[in-house]
Amino acid sequence: MADQEIEQAVSRALEDAPQRNFRETVDLAINLRDLDLNDPSNRVDESVVLPSGTGQETTIVVFAEGETALRAEEAADDVLDHDDLEELGDDDDAAKDLADDTDFFIAEKGLMQDIGRYLGTVLGPRGKMPEPLDPDDDVVEVINRMKNTVQLRSGERRTFHTRVGAQDMSAEEIADNIDVILRRLHADLEKGPMNIDTVFVKTTMGPAVEVA
Repeated sequence: MADQEIEQAVSRALEDAPQRNFRETVDLAINLRDLDLNDPSNRVDESVVLPSGTGQETTIVVFAEGETALRAEEAADDVLDHDDLEELGDDDDAAKDLADDTDFFIAEKGLMQDIGRYLGTVLGPRGKMPEPLDPDDDVVEVINRMKNTVQLRSGERRTFHTRVGAQDMSAEEIADNIDVILRRLHADLEKGPMNIDTVFVKTTMGPAVEVA
């Protein structure tokens, strides 16, 4: 459960957001300090499962064949096989469109080498190489978990953003998501909380509110 200060900051962000005729996302802006981000080992690159979910549709594409492909069709947005992979390798524009329209990729381990060969130059720079699927993994469980997953990725920038919910979620649910993200960063950064300068929460079009 998140502390009261986080929940109060989220409540203010939701209350201060102007009325819009669409459902806004709620985003977190994290500003880092005292890190040399030119060194890739210092950059943030994490997948975090949000306990209250993202509040948004997450697009997931699975590369699989046989029984795994059949199971994946229950939960994935699309399932592609080896032939599809070869076609994408020959069509750079289609591969880029797929990468841009998809939040996460999952792939059977046996296809990972070919994915690297055909799509590595498209997926790699976007940070979207697939999560490998072990033979004993339940593909539907993995898909459902990833639907509640967000990426924390700083690259070389001291400020980066991530989705933490949607405007119609409760302040408590969004605060719990923020708490999980901050705990992960505190655990993973070299100096823990000392490497975090400021954190702000805001709706898509609303004002930013500092999270204590």
